[in-house]
Amino acid sequence: MIQDWEGFLLPYEQAVAELKVKLRGLRPQFDQLNQQTPIEFVTGRVKPAESIKEKLIRRHVDEERIEQDLQDIAGLRIMTQFVDDIYQIVHILRQRTDMKILEERDYVTNAKPSGYRSYHIVIEYPVQLVTGEKKILAEIQVRTMAMNFWATIEHSLKYKNNDGFTDEISEHLRTLATQAYQIDEELAQIRKEIQANKEEE
Repeated sequence: MIQDWEGFLLPYEQAVAELKVKLRGLRPQFDQLNQQTPIEFVTGRVKPAESIKEKLIRRHVDEERIEQDLQDIAGLRIMTQFVDDIYQIVHILRQRTDMKILEERDYVTNAKPSGYRSYHIVIEYPVQLVTGEKKILAEIQVRTMAMNFWATIEHSLKYKNNDGFTDEISEHLRTLATQAYQIDEELAQIRKEIQANKEEE
């Protein structure tokens, strides 16, 4: 049993803090190159102890396997303006040597049944502690602002409201998710048209 949750979560807190700095640091690099940055903003969090305990029970995970089986104790989100930006960021992350990608799940192309879209990357990240190096798992989610808007509202509506969450409401939310993705696609098309017009000038 974990007695000192604060101590257990400390490496995860450090990992999130470091990764936020590194990922946010990409924006000025694109500016320096006079290129459009694919990153709109970056957020991060460490899952609270109570949420971890609840997930252990819900998923029947042995507490001794927390570090191996819970991949999202440390979580980062990278928000983009356009769908194409998501895959540009994924490509950049694949080239990095300060983290190791263990798993990728493309819910952008293959949306979840709920309508949820995002690109999930599970990484192994080395944290330097006073006791030595510790490799931990972290999850990076890359999504457009439209996808994030829908996911945030859907989670807020669903959280602790399962009794009132009917099939009709789920279907309505799926429809809204589809509409949000259509907006993403239309905005991407507008950007392509603008770029094509500039090249013709």
